[in-house]
Amino acid sequence: MQSPDTADFGFTAVPRDRKAGLVREVFDSVAPKYDVMNDLMSLGIHRVWKRIFINAIGAGPRDTLLDLAAGTGDVAFLARERGAGRVILADINAAMLGVGQGRALGRGLAAGLDFVCCDAERLPFPDRSVERVSMAFGLRNCTDKDAVLREARRVLRPGGKLLVLEFSKMQVAALEPLYDAWSFRALPAIGQRVAGDADSYRYLAESIRMMPDQDRLAGMFRAAGLENVSHRNLSGGIVAIHQGWRL
Repeated sequence: MQSPDTADFGFTAVPRDRKAGLVREVFDSVAPKYDVMNDLMSLGIHRVWKRIFINAIGAGPRDTLLDLAAGTGDVAFLARERGAGRVILADINAAMLGVGQGRALGRGLAAGLDFVCCDAERLPFPDRSVERVSMAFGLRNCTDKDAVLREARRVLRPGGKLLVLEFSKMQVAALEPLYDAWSFRALPAIGQRVAGDADSYRYLAESIRMMPDQDRLAGMFRAAGLENVSHRNLSGGIVAIHQGWRL
């Protein structure tokens, strides 16, 4: 059983105060090849998941969207293209945000985007200041997931919505052996070949298995004070979109 003084870093228990630094090292390493690896790891399906996610966010021209764990900007850019008024890209990893800023400039999307390097567990934004909060494939890397959800609720205006796209519990048992082989054998090998880093991709595969399943994460949403909580499985539950409202 995990001690209150430790946190999961993949399948390894580490001191809680070390996890954020270890995760930062992983994403410092993978940042230059992150977008290429996302395509390879998911066989391109992550792009479909993110389009569905953007539709669920539904940010309009008068809305401010705070995108946590924004990384290299995929969700933020799609949101702007779909009509979101202002998007704040927040990430604890400066290297990932730097890649995102370069991509934004290259695509002519800098207007309406703000980049903030910060910890999702301690957001530097006022109470009730945004209409939408999103987080795609970042919650599992956080040390205190409950604190992230509480902070997301705090910054939401009444009537605002938090949406989390994250790997979850596959609902098709017959496919689990194939999924495990892909995760633990193929991904580290691809990571080594493409990014020169097998260990970081081994961690990413392990972190997926340590993520709370659909029902448990829904309970965490409710414990954070969010209401009308629901989730939608995609690709047989490999990922799920969770949402909750601040009413």
